[in-house]
Amino acid sequence: MLCYAGSESFSAADVLSVVGHGFSLDFSTSLYVLAVPFLLVMVSVWWCVPRWVRYCYDAIIALALSLTFVADTSLYEFWRFKLDASCLAYLETPTEAMASVTTGYLVLRLIVFLLVATLTFFLYTRCDKMLTCKRLPFPLKSSEWWVRKTMETVVYIALIPLIVIGIRGGLGESTTNIGQAYFSQNQFLNHSAVNPVFSFLSSLGKSGSYIETYDYLSDEECHQLTDGLYSTETVEPDTLLRQQRPNIVLIVLESCGGQFTAIGGHEEITPTLNRLMQESVFFSECYANSWRTDKGMVSILSGYPAFPATSVMKIPEKSRKMSSIAGSLKKEGYRTAFYYGGDINFTNMRSYVMGTGYDQLKWKADYSSADQTSSQWGVRDDLMLASLLSDIKAEGDGPWMKTLLTLSSHEPWDVPEKVLDDEVYNAFHYTDKCVGAFLDSLRQLPVWDNTLVILLPDHGYRYRGIDESTRLYNHIPLIWTGGAVVGQRRIDKLCNQSDLAATLLGQMGIAHDAFTFSRDVVSRNYTVPFAYHTSTSCLSLCDSTGWMAYDLDASMMIASEGEQAESLLQRARALLQLTSQDLSAK
Repeated sequence: MLCYAGSESFSAADVLSVVGHGFSLDFSTSLYVLAVPFLLVMVSVWWCVPRWVRYCYDAIIALALSLTFVADTSLYEFWRFKLDASCLAYLETPTEAMASVTTGYLVLRLIVFLLVATLTFFLYTRCDKMLTCKRLPFPLKSSEWWVRKTMETVVYIALIPLIVIGIRGGLGESTTNIGQAYFSQNQFLNHSAVNPVFSFLSSLGKSGSYIETYDYLSDEECHQLTDGLYSTETVEPDTLLRQQRPNIVLIVLESCGGQFTAIGGHEEITPTLNRLMQESVFFSECYANSWRTDKGMVSILSGYPAFPATSVMKIPEKSRKMSSIAGSLKKEGYRTAFYYGGDINFTNMRSYVMGTGYDQLKWKADYSSADQTSSQWGVRDDLMLASLLSDIKAEGDGPWMKTLLTLSSHEPWDVPEKVLDDEVYNAFHYTDKCVGAFLDSLRQLPVWDNTLVILLPDHGYRYRGIDESTRLYNHIPLIWTGGAVVGQRRIDKLCNQSDLAATLLGQMGIAHDAFTFSRDVVSRNYTVPFAYHTSTSCLSLCDSTGWMAYDLDASMMIASEGEQAESLLQRARALLQLTSQDLSAK
């Protein structure tokens, strides 16, 4: 709260409320930490425990707690949720993980970490010396010695259940959990109340490769709420393409939520996208399925909804079984290629894209040293799009599909030009400009007339008050342009980015029955439009009756529109339960 006092609004009373509501998690965490010292004290009743053993434990705990608190405070700026086990995935590719920040940023936090760890260790060792029992000034008789030792041991054994109950949070059915610290509609206050050590430990079993299933409803209720929502066939669709076998360029725009476009009232940030919305096929009510690239990419390429904790991309035994746009097109004779200027091994991306039908991969390692260091994440967008254009020129006759994931619109926003004062807005303006230049050049090539270009973000971005508590956070632009489209068309039906697969394949006359959770938005049987989204601790859904966002940790509604929020919540729970069961069964 001290570190974010300049950007978050709260009062002194809020600080006291945060401390009070967070105490139960702090208490449970303290008992976890005290478990080993408690056992050492029990042992010391009969045998002397060397002080160096206690000091080693003090040092380990001081380092662990300090690292956790410094990491949590630092990462909150980017993630806007409490530290959890998902951060461990970034240790596999540390270069990518640190690409979002500067060296000075890391050095400052390293210094703070060492200072806090040193102070914590000093306080622990001082307490250790103060609480060490002194020897009695006179000797005990042998019988008295045994009685005292036995009684002390009995007392310690009697305390064990109390410690276990304290860690558990009582004797009731509900155990200590993150949600019990939540008390406010202000998520920042709730997150401030949650002990990051407890948050991290409680999520260890729920990392990205962990498949969490949900049991909100009976199977009958679940199917009643979801029957008829997904159709795997296309019936008399609206025609969007001039031909059924166009070449396809899919550009996934990093973090480019609707808030940076005309959707959010901004004309100056992304002029290319705003112009294309007026000139091309524009799906005006498209929403992201998730908040992270690894989850958003699976939603886009495999037509599969995202999950709060589980990342399908990080589970090769599941991801390789996923249907995909590239895989379906490959069966139709398409040549496929995937482009990414960063580390293709990040979040197991290589395994996923290769396993789902891409023949060729082009990533950071395929470029010169100068190109690789053109931005902290890797090869910046203008260089990647120029490379894509060059390959298209050399490609010859189709059909082919090329997918490119941009990266310049990502922290630390290090783009080579400054047009807008706000560094975040400026980075999105740069990516938009690069895409515009690519399209202008592509339009001059003979292949343009038979090419479909699809522009779609992987997810939105938390910025300037836009987060899960706002509907705009998940609202993203989906644009089809190129010589292969019939012309300007605006499609106002609610949909998800996961619906791209069925909609595209439906336009091409290709069966999409394997995409069980992707819908053809322009098919006549798409009669129940809705959009569904999950993030680490949030579940949201919108349809013609309104919109709601629900906090899974706190088990409370954090925002809603319309009068059917509870009905929307039940449907969202049913969808989460159904999709998690489907993933487990794959």
